[in-house]
Amino acid sequence: MPESKPNEVTSASANPGLFNWLDHRAAGVLLHPTSLPSRFGVGAFDDSATSFVRFLADVGMKYWQLCPLGPTGYGDSPYQCFSSFAGNPYLIDPEPLQRAGLLSEPAVAPLRYLNRDRVDYGALYERKLPLLFSAHTAWRRDSKLALPYGDFAEFRRQNESWLPAYSYFSALKDHFSGRPWWEWPEDVRSLTSALKSSLRAPLAPRAEAYEFIQYLFFGQWNRLRASAAKLGIQIIGDTPIFTAYDSADVWASPHLFQLDRRTLRPTAVAGVPPDYFSADGQLWGNPLYDWPAHAAEGYAWWIERLRANFQLCDIVRIDHFRGFEAYWSVPAGATTARTGRWIAGPGLDFFRTVRAAMPGAKLIAEDLGLLTPETIALREATGLPGMAVLQFAFGGGSDNLYLPHNQRANSVVYPGTHDNDTTRGWYATADEKTRDHVRRYLRVGGPEIGWDFLRSAYQSVANLAVIPFQDMLSLGSEARFNTPGKSQGNWSWRYHEEQLQSLRDNSGPYLRELAALYGREPVVKAAAKKL
Repeated sequence: MPESKPNEVTSASANPGLFNWLDHRAAGVLLHPTSLPSRFGVGAFDDSATSFVRFLADVGMKYWQLCPLGPTGYGDSPYQCFSSFAGNPYLIDPEPLQRAGLLSEPAVAPLRYLNRDRVDYGALYERKLPLLFSAHTAWRRDSKLALPYGDFAEFRRQNESWLPAYSYFSALKDHFSGRPWWEWPEDVRSLTSALKSSLRAPLAPRAEAYEFIQYLFFGQWNRLRASAAKLGIQIIGDTPIFTAYDSADVWASPHLFQLDRRTLRPTAVAGVPPDYFSADGQLWGNPLYDWPAHAAEGYAWWIERLRANFQLCDIVRIDHFRGFEAYWSVPAGATTARTGRWIAGPGLDFFRTVRAAMPGAKLIAEDLGLLTPETIALREATGLPGMAVLQFAFGGGSDNLYLPHNQRANSVVYPGTHDNDTTRGWYATADEKTRDHVRRYLRVGGPEIGWDFLRSAYQSVANLAVIPFQDMLSLGSEARFNTPGKSQGNWSWRYHEEQLQSLRDNSGPYLRELAALYGREPVVKAAAKKL
């Protein structure tokens, strides 16, 4: 969730802070798994994912950064999920289910005809989700069918803190034709009341199917992550600071959000004021946290959420870090974010609690935007690495904090993020003043701007450099993953397997040389292109 283009560089404290994990130089790639070239209309945890991880290891990279892995709803955004704990069913690979006898080839075949270039989420909803429910039905008929994901009952026990609520919520949502939970009958409008509902027993089979689908998701993901670990690749996950209103999180724990206690409708919603992306600000619409209620429970919900994130990933990027210092509160019913106001967040107390519960937690602070001294002080007190974005560095003065000479070692540098255009697309549409600044600063002509930015990120003093995969492929705006403020058509870009192979063959040695030259990987003896 981007905020605004940065202004001037601000000096930082040398305080080591609570968390001090980014003590080495490394590189990685930003690519959401939906963009992988699976044969079934969307990226999946299959051999193409394994091939991608192997590529990262081959070119001297250490990290794979993802967007959130949760089940998406309207708009298909991974930042608006039905659960902060569950996984996205679309990412499940059907082929192991075929091999286990849970799915037939005629049943799977319609997925093979889906678009290779873009994800068609509507078609996935109509074709893939029913397949997964069919797999559960087949497994229920013969639960001795071999699946390599461990014991289903044990999976349920290990995830009992969130899985029953999510599965019951999802079954109810299907029962009420997808309507949001606040439009359901009053007796099921919260988990507390729904547990007493007469619908609970008849919906139990559907709820179990949702649990089984999660079992498949986590089973396949854990196998892929284990393969990555063997190759020395660590996973950087992402947790949005806010949750979707229409989510199992809010439905199950309404007391932790700023809701009217009678109607359960938000009294205020999240967003940011007018910024680089929008003159009206960004009205995200998520319900805001009741931070005193969270503090009274020792931030237990957040601790559980982060623990769940670390079951999936090695490192977690926390989106919209500024919201922990102060958040933009927009009155419910407002049509733009202009009418909001800043309200103090939980601050350092929250991170002290996280540190006490998870002393080894590795977090990244998404601190983009107009940073206040208070936000910088909180980041420095936590010791968390922040972010620098090269596309935000040019067109102004020499004191822009994202220019490479102003960057910090304890940070992660990106040419652009999932919310930016590709670097080639950005450069093509930038004004001539900005383009001239880029050329003079980087001492380049501009035809290979994606690689120019990649090389600048590798050269940076920032300990971690993460490159959007589209930039490694030198793609233009057609490969943009998300445009903030655009409600439809995002999150759908995919690459082809042959593009990865071409990159491996033509640029692999050069990437390994860059890693060795700039200390982002131990020196690897390999033929390399000239710089």
